[in-house]
Amino acid sequence: MGYCHCRSCRSWSGGPVNAFSLWPPEAVQVTKGAEHIATFAKTEMSHRQFCRLCGGHLMARHPPLNMVDVFSATIPDLRFEPAVHVNYAETVLPIRDGLPKLKDFPAEFGGSGEAVPE
Repeated sequence: MGYCHCRSCRSWSGGPVNAFSLWPPEAVQVTKGAEHIATFAKTEMSHRQFCRLCGGHLMARHPPLNMVDVFSATIPDLRFEPAVHVNYAETVLPIRDGLPKLKDFPAEFGGSGEAVPE
């Protein structure tokens, strides 16, 4: 769990930062209303899913990473415990919280893994 500061996530979330929670696909199950979910494949890395009835943003599938970013606010009982900021080089809202700030993505996700100062 963490925060993404990239322009694309900011635009998609409608906020200055996007809170994310990454899950393996087999851990994500829609229990009601799955027939109303639509997908927009913005890039090979980001397949955005939303509700066709209300337009609400639900999650983004990341096929190359084999992970699903379920927007933290869509899980009512989730205890959000962020551990990192990613794409902090693009931030428009500097946050001083003592968490690691990565310039882009962790190396294991194809980024530089380079940390930047708060």
